[in-house]
Amino acid sequence: MMGVVATLAAAPRPARTAPPLAPGRHAPRPAGSYGSHPGPWAFAHRGGMELAPENTLAAFDRAVGLGLTYLETDVRTTADGVPLAFHDRTLDRVTGLRGPVAARTWAEISRTRVLGTEPVLRLEDLLAAFPDACVTIDVKEERAVVPTIEAIRRTGSAARVCVAGGWDPWLAAIRRACGAALTTALGWRALTALIVAARTGVRASSGVATGSFAHVSLRYGRVPVLADPRTTGRLVQMAADLGLGVVAWTVNDVPTIRRLADAGVAGIITDRPDVLRETLAAHANRA
Repeated sequence: MMGVVATLAAAPRPARTAPPLAPGRHAPRPAGSYGSHPGPWAFAHRGGMELAPENTLAAFDRAVGLGLTYLETDVRTTADGVPLAFHDRTLDRVTGLRGPVAARTWAEISRTRVLGTEPVLRLEDLLAAFPDACVTIDVKEERAVVPTIEAIRRTGSAARVCVAGGWDPWLAAIRRACGAALTTALGWRALTALIVAARTGVRASSGVATGSFAHVSLRYGRVPVLADPRTTGRLVQMAADLGLGVVAWTVNDVPTIRRLADAGVAGIITDRPDVLRETLAAHANRA
């Protein structure tokens, strides 16, 4: 059976009226679109999961109320193909249901509550609820590719969305389907190559610039990446040489926020949008 990405690749593609821009180069963006705002950008991780139940309307609403214009979420898909703003493969940790998200219908999941209080949120409802917000969507599974495309198309939100967190072919398929207005981050293969280059000090190949942003963690397991100031400096410079911006995750403490802002990251993803917003505001005033 053909996978989702193979099926999309085999479908007819619309004719282009102009050659596409190289995906890793920052082209001018229309006002209000993803990446058009002065940085560093403050992202609410799963809506700001230390302030409200993660990936719920309440969390995102609180983050927007604090003044954040960049939100981060995840996408998983129900048994009947409904894309959810949901991080885990299973429902066990944050809901009263058990088993994989993919084994339950939307009708079943819609009746449960995140941490016992807030409804599970559909991706389409998130995009529609905050039409002025830019949203990073971590694509957690291949089966979410087509539902994510459909949600972006139905809400007309391609210009303010960045897809990230998945394998390179998944993200490329979403961009082909949604058009050049959509932003992509590096997929896992390209991102790994960039991180290895930064840690070893070996120049990164131009072939890793498969998107416009590199979403990089402080640590991967026990391996420090942005937690290491020397690696941070190399990575930000290598990314800049390739026309990429670095978005750091997940950062909740003031000293690290300040260090990363000084290093020149494009954005920071946090569980504490209140702390991040105040720290970046103070950083801007200091500059």
